Amino acid sequence: MIQKVILVNEDDEVIGTMEKLEAHLKGVLHRAFSIFIFNDKLELLIHQRAFDKYHSPGLWTNTCCSHPCPNETSLDAANRRLQEEMGMQCELIEQFSFIYKERINETIIEYELDHVFLGFSNSEPIINTEEVAAYKWISLPELNEQMHTHPNDFTIWFRIIINSYINKFQFQ
Repeated sequence: MIQKVILVNEDDEVIGTMEKLEAHLKGVLHRAFSIFIFNDKLELLIHQRAFDKYHSPGLWTNTCCSHPCPNETSLDAANRRLQEEMGMQCELIEQFSFIYKERINETIIEYELDHVFLGFSNSEPIINTEEVAAYKWISLPELNEQMHTHPNDFTIWFRIIINSYINKFQFQ
């Protein structure tokens, strides 16, 4: 199945669609989302990307991340993908959005307007092994230590959010 992403300008206005891989090869700005699920201990649920993903395989990242389909809101897409990837449902609240552009490897450029969602759950995920190799709950101090000592074990967008935007989360 060919997945299309929503192309946007820097004001998040839709300007078209493009096949997902093509958008990543050409480095075209498109809409994405990242989900952060915390439990009652304020531990973050992170996952290791499946090893056969076309980019960032085997790297650790936030609870769930993907792209909305054309004619799908970011919130609807986030709820859909959280269920598809992690077998979970919970209320998601958008916290902020940001734009980043990073070369992932020789061919892939992530240029995304990323909508970041926060949710709370004490449920254990039921992972989709085509998307997720492993998962764990981790405290933010432990995560910061691991990111400091082994930054290349984590996806670029996850490092950006943790290093630059984690203080924007509103936990009330």
